[in-house]
Amino acid sequence: MKEKIIDSELETARHSLAHILAKAICDLYPETKLTIGPAIDDGFYYDIDLKHSITPDEYSEIEKRMTAIINKGEKFTKVVVSKAKALDLFKDNEYKTEIIEELPVGEEVSIYYTGDDFFDLCRGPHVESTNKLQSYGFKIHSVNGAYWRGSEKNKMLQRVYVYAFKTKKDLAEHIQRVEEAKQRDHRKLGKDLNIFMFDELVGKGLPMWLPNGFTLRRLLSDYIMDKEIAQGYKHVMTPSLGNVELYKTSGHWDHYKDDMFPAMERDDETYVLRPMNCPHHMVMFKRNLHSYKDLPIRVAEIANDFRFEDSGNLCGLERARAFTQNDSHIFCRPDQIADEIRGVINLILDVYKDFGFKNYTLRLSLRDKNNVEKYFGNDDLWVKSENSLREIIKSTGANYYEAEGEAAFYGPKIDVQVESALGHDVTLSTIQLDYQLPEKFELEYIDENSQKVRPVVIHRAILGSLDRFVAFLLEETKGLLPLWLAPEQVRVLTLTDRNNSYAESIYSVLVKQGLRTSLDDRNEKVGYKIREAMSLKIPYLIIVGDEEEKNGTISIRGRGFENKSGLNLQDFVERLENEIKTKKI
Repeated sequence: MKEKIIDSELETARHSLAHILAKAICDLYPETKLTIGPAIDDGFYYDIDLKHSITPDEYSEIEKRMTAIINKGEKFTKVVVSKAKALDLFKDNEYKTEIIEELPVGEEVSIYYTGDDFFDLCRGPHVESTNKLQSYGFKIHSVNGAYWRGSEKNKMLQRVYVYAFKTKKDLAEHIQRVEEAKQRDHRKLGKDLNIFMFDELVGKGLPMWLPNGFTLRRLLSDYIMDKEIAQGYKHVMTPSLGNVELYKTSGHWDHYKDDMFPAMERDDETYVLRPMNCPHHMVMFKRNLHSYKDLPIRVAEIANDFRFEDSGNLCGLERARAFTQNDSHIFCRPDQIADEIRGVINLILDVYKDFGFKNYTLRLSLRDKNNVEKYFGNDDLWVKSENSLREIIKSTGANYYEAEGEAAFYGPKIDVQVESALGHDVTLSTIQLDYQLPEKFELEYIDENSQKVRPVVIHRAILGSLDRFVAFLLEETKGLLPLWLAPEQVRVLTLTDRNNSYAESIYSVLVKQGLRTSLDDRNEKVGYKIREAMSLKIPYLIIVGDEEEKNGTISIRGRGFENKSGLNLQDFVERLENEIKTKKI
């Protein structure tokens, strides 16, 4: 991730507002026990112990009390006390006393007064007076359960979340962005558009692709495989599990086993679900002895992989326990590295052009020099591979930045960071340079001097995980997928039962032309049928009634409020075919 810029003035104001929230809640609910209230990215929260459950109906009353405190112009006053004094002041609050008792010997213990009648344990800093916050915009947006100190062994508290920004305009703009994000959330869109589903009975983090979703995945798979074939890739298929010895050889077992599903023992062998595909492809390469003239060998696979993500980290298709990678490994000579990586970068840029991605940059992901035990291989190979990638990126003239600690455990990477419609920094594509696995698997080829030497491996994923790519696409397009990717491209609707036969003839023509089409000839009002089709974000609707049937024409409703009547069907088909061929966004 790019370095986060901290606005210290805003952070101080949010910290101060957290105390004002705490005072307001204690005024309204005197039995409240306060715990902690830190500033966060979009405001702050405060965890409280209160038997009464705060509901949304009470938010405005709390906000009014906060505003009243702010308008009083109460001063924030710091008072340093002894540890014994602090324990006495908070003797009725077991949460504060626990914090105080854990403070290191000699550390300053400070409390902050807000006015004369409210104080809280705090390091600070705060604004001078509450009236300094009069221009700030704040709003309570949710109250959720939260265990004390994040442990389910502790008591469940109420966490009051508040947005807070420098101006009320900034607050309004943030709330608008949040609402936009809700509408773009791929989990909501996936459900609404019948793309995918989850079910606890099947298992957490295990997506099931519905017919619309499978169509979308098939289209993406065919698209990227066709691109790869045109660049000389050969596609393979390998098992979704392997002998644990395979992963011990590769080093994944030592470095990655905590993120893998538990091993399964059968017939005196131990198997694991694979978290990635590199080891299988290494074994495939080793099957034959290759000449230097055979290289590069580009192996690609649409592969199912499994990683045991913590349940708290699961997030729809963005982070799941089962996913599918658009994976590839290029086995090449050292003198081919630069050309091969440039070829991958060009392929990535070609794909991004098709999808209309413009806001992206390259990240050179390096080893963490202060934590080298996380990685395997020797320092010389790491320095060599990091320098190689740096020089290759520079030669392309592309914008890039470096990030320590983001490398794979076996080699540095070029990650393509794309800014999403929601402003998130998302890694879509990756290129990894690897001298390590060829050593682990003792890969060889015969060079021009008839000597056996090691190849270099370039790991690359263009679409990355198909699952995460679909999530990104849904959020980027708000579910309005381009025609060439839409699971359902056209829906034919009838005005009356009298038009069913004519509608069926139109439907047949479209299907024969290879267009993904459905027919809605239900005895329902056309307005209802149109609204339902539009909610599914189908690109084009063809509406036929008596007038269309009489004239042998069609009426269409397309995106962007397009409404046209009296169209020739074949002309419309040619328009759709051109839109699909050119991958119009």
